[in-house]
Amino acid sequence: MSALGHYLEAEGLATVAISLIRPQTENTRPPRALWVPFELGRPFGPPSDPAFQRRVLLAALRLLERSDGPVLLEDFPDDDPRAQPDPAWQPPAIPGGSDGASLASSLEAEVAALRHAHQHWQARHRRTTVGVSGLKIADAAHYVAEWLRENNPVSPREGFSAPLLLRFAVDDLKAYALEAAAAGAANPSSRQLGDWLWSQTATGAAIHALRAALLHHEDQRLRLIAESFIIPSARVRVSG
Repeated sequence: MSALGHYLEAEGLATVAISLIRPQTENTRPPRALWVPFELGRPFGPPSDPAFQRRVLLAALRLLERSDGPVLLEDFPDDDPRAQPDPAWQPPAIPGGSDGASLASSLEAEVAALRHAHQHWQARHRRTTVGVSGLKIADAAHYVAEWLRENNPVSPREGFSAPLLLRFAVDDLKAYALEAAAAGAANPSSRQLGDWLWSQTATGAAIHALRAALLHHEDQRLRLIAESFIIPSARVRVSG
């Protein structure tokens, strides 16, 4: 994007970028950039906080009023107000026993147990990010569970290969669990939610197990999905 900014500026179009990785921006030197101290994927700060996001956007646009340069890199002065953990947050109750041979069944049971909390979250926010697979969430859980049971299920959706639908079903399970976990009045940080999902739930354990199983699968598409798309790199468990 930094190089593209220079090309656009050469054609008379002013540009400004939002930077999440300052050293990278220092090396690529875009014409104008605002560095923000937020986690990757949140260039405007916390979700559901339009006032804060507006401040970030205006700070970036104000760089267009500057006449100094030719390269401008400014720092946004404030941290994400949602970066700190909320001590009042309590995760939803989930069934225990998610190890060993019962992992697939534990995943299905957990999805059922989170149903009420997710309904509450959806009613409160009037939206959901669950649905990319096109499956009902119980069906998405069952589809992933069948992969854990090594049944290599066929895709239940026409036009979607089994590996692609597996990736989308995993995405739905992650979104479903995280939305359910944030259903209450507290405002948990993304780290709190991530720690819960990847360390305390059958959903997280199932996805870790799925990744480990598919990394050596004969299907190259499944290996690619396992390696790069179902678990954030910071959450991948290092074996050994």
